[in-house]
Amino acid sequence: METAEGTSQGVEFEVRPGAVLAEDGKPLWIDPDLDFIKWLGTQGAESFKKCFQCGTCSATCPISPETDPFPRKEMAWAAWGMKERLLKDPDIWLCHHCNDCSTRCPRGGRPGDVLAALRQQSVLHYSVPTFLAVWVSQPRFAPLLLALPAILLGLAMILRDPLAEFLGYTSQLGGRIVFSYSSFFPHWLINSFFGFFGLLAMLATIAGVFRFWRALPAPQAGQDSKGLFQSILAALKKIIVHDRFSKCKTTIWRFVAHLCVFFGFIALTAVTLWVITGRVNPLIQGEFVYPFSFWSPWKMLANLGGAVLLMGCILLVYDRLEDSDRAGSSTYFDWFFVLTLAVVTFTGFVTEFMHYLRLEPHRHVIYFIHLVFVFGLLIYLPYSKFAHIAYRTAAMVHAEYTGRKWGDSVPATAPVEDVVSEEEAIS
Repeated sequence: METAEGTSQGVEFEVRPGAVLAEDGKPLWIDPDLDFIKWLGTQGAESFKKCFQCGTCSATCPISPETDPFPRKEMAWAAWGMKERLLKDPDIWLCHHCNDCSTRCPRGGRPGDVLAALRQQSVLHYSVPTFLAVWVSQPRFAPLLLALPAILLGLAMILRDPLAEFLGYTSQLGGRIVFSYSSFFPHWLINSFFGFFGLLAMLATIAGVFRFWRALPAPQAGQDSKGLFQSILAALKKIIVHDRFSKCKTTIWRFVAHLCVFFGFIALTAVTLWVITGRVNPLIQGEFVYPFSFWSPWKMLANLGGAVLLMGCILLVYDRLEDSDRAGSSTYFDWFFVLTLAVVTFTGFVTEFMHYLRLEPHRHVIYFIHLVFVFGLLIYLPYSKFAHIAYRTAAMVHAEYTGRKWGDSVPATAPVEDVVSEEEAIS
């Protein structure tokens, strides 16, 4: 095997290609973080112990770059307990967890699951404030996470009339109901409530991503880097078309499910922003009347987006339950986000159905439950798996910014049956 030579305190040594070296060229002293290694084991990612660095995972990954490919090096760093190095590694976010690597590992090392656990650890590490990320990641805090939005919404309803009088709002009720839930949930109250906490969630997300970005390596001389604005545009283009995810072969249904969730959520977000800005939106001609009629283009877009989003959630759940070995292990961190998203969509449809039937007080109860889960999805965004939308985007921008060519020149994945066995790899 070709090696690189060096000296340390007058002693010659040989270094395997890809070995971890300190900046001065000397071997790196490793101080394993044993608590971190134990934590990986609790997340179902202890399979890194089976890795013997054959490189099958990196060779078979269709989006891993040829230079310093993942996930081989991450498997070694995880086994060595190199937590700090892994938290500064943008490659754990470039991985899309398609599990091509896990299904082809000759020893069942499951690198996809290991990198998924590392992404969760990254969210825990960079989140602001950290205790909320701890709450979201542990099942014992689930009752508290549901009670918190319910209590806050209840307080908002109790203080509705005093706030309306103080702010000068008048009732929207007249001879007919225009705002279907205005008697309990006035439009101004919902906008103010979710606008305030949504702003807090946005600031927390920005703070976490900023800490993550500062920890990432800076561009090196000679790299084919781009400007920051160009990098953002390039990354967004890749995200919109899901071109990296489409290269994955093992879990094609996960690709379809992510497309459904992504575009369904975009449709619902567009309708929500249209409603929130209805009174001041210059694109709206004539009187703004909400709720929309059933045949309103915005109502149809919302229903279509909700249906696509719900279908995506069903596909994600089915994919995880139907074949966990192929789809990868699922932790509470995964289920918290997927099920919250599914409940938000489902209760939204039930709320609409009960409104058309004028079921009292059932429609108000379901609407309250719907708002509780919408609040949870929004306010816990920086701390749940939903934070992937921010951290992965930052990592993809960083890849463009530093000129890291990932997934462009790697050949297509070989069939599963063509992968060597453990015995063949050893020989």
